[in-house]
Amino acid sequence: MDGGTGRNELRIDRERLWSTLEASARIGPGRAGGLRRLALDDADREMRDLFVSWCREAGLTVTVDGVGNICARRAGREPDLPPVAIGSHLDTQVAGGRYDGILGVLSGLEVLRRLDDLGIETRRPIELIDWSNEEGARFTPPMLASGAFAGVHALDWVLARKDDDGKSFGQELQRIGYAGDAPVGGRELDSYFELHIEQGPILEAEGVPLGIVTGGFATRGFNIDIRGENAHSGPTPMAKRRNALVGAGYLITAVNEIGWRFAESEGKATAARLEIWPNKAGIISDWAQLTCDFRHPDPKATAEMEAQLRAAIPEAAEKARVEIEIVEDWTFGAERFDPDCIALVRESAAELGVPTRDILSQAGHDAYHLSRICPTALLFTPCRDGITHNEAEHIELDYTAPGVDVLLNAVLKRADR
Repeated sequence: MDGGTGRNELRIDRERLWSTLEASARIGPGRAGGLRRLALDDADREMRDLFVSWCREAGLTVTVDGVGNICARRAGREPDLPPVAIGSHLDTQVAGGRYDGILGVLSGLEVLRRLDDLGIETRRPIELIDWSNEEGARFTPPMLASGAFAGVHALDWVLARKDDDGKSFGQELQRIGYAGDAPVGGRELDSYFELHIEQGPILEAEGVPLGIVTGGFATRGFNIDIRGENAHSGPTPMAKRRNALVGAGYLITAVNEIGWRFAESEGKATAARLEIWPNKAGIISDWAQLTCDFRHPDPKATAEMEAQLRAAIPEAAEKARVEIEIVEDWTFGAERFDPDCIALVRESAAELGVPTRDILSQAGHDAYHLSRICPTALLFTPCRDGITHNEAEHIELDYTAPGVDVLLNAVLKRADR
């Protein structure tokens, strides 16, 4: 096997992958060199159009399902076999980086292009999937459309989710032309592989180009409503005030303190978002909504963090004289990934001489939902200083390409089984 063209040691076209990433980085530019490409906005539509054009140029069959997931299928010798899937997402945070899940989608495209370059036909079809609204930056919760595909969320519930301007997910899908007619899920996948930047500093600090994700931090997220009463901010006596913002403030402090109690064992708590109405000077707000989450490598610890939140709610409500209610909650990250798929990744890395280390994911990924319905593997490649969800997010081709090479070889092995 010479020059990286043997079936056990294939390598990608590095320059083509990088040029594809650079083309993506020109769509939806942020203010500081990164990206602002929110799910179902005009920049997302432009990126989707470009991605679809690339897929069709590569001879792939493109379909779009009812929540806007784009699937590009490469035929196999036995088309009726369940396909091997590769995927991630093309949407970003409000002040997002240029790589995040984008690397995973475009690495998948490079895998399929490279198989074509080498004239390799696989036994099983291979499907490349761009999942809608992974970030949850515009429509909550995150991993929304992969959740619908995996049966975690009801289709109508997903389509009814609204952004800050009251626009629904379904309306915006229609507006950008990506309300597809393919069924949402309900079909068998042989397996699913996702490559993503680590979003942490471990791989770069250790000089390891590939993290093999064995599982994730157990995560619990909440939307919490706080209800008080409007009143004038001047003459209203303190004893009569029912300020929703104050109630939210007490709860935010409690969330942060819970995080610190579990910090030594890698626990984390985030008060991520606060909406208030009417949020104007001169009037006490009668409504607020807090979004928060807890993460810990031990699911029992995450459950204890949640219990402490629930205990803090009546205390905060009493101090602020408001009503506080958890109105939505979600969970992910306690899943563990498939041993056979992981073994293929290890085998491929060893054949290519790519160093690896096992790692847990601390962020949310579509792979969590997919792991509920098919064997799944998640791969991490380094990012500089672990900076992510930040326009300064940065990767280098030299330490990224080896992980994509491993993805190529592992997917080929699985698709030929």
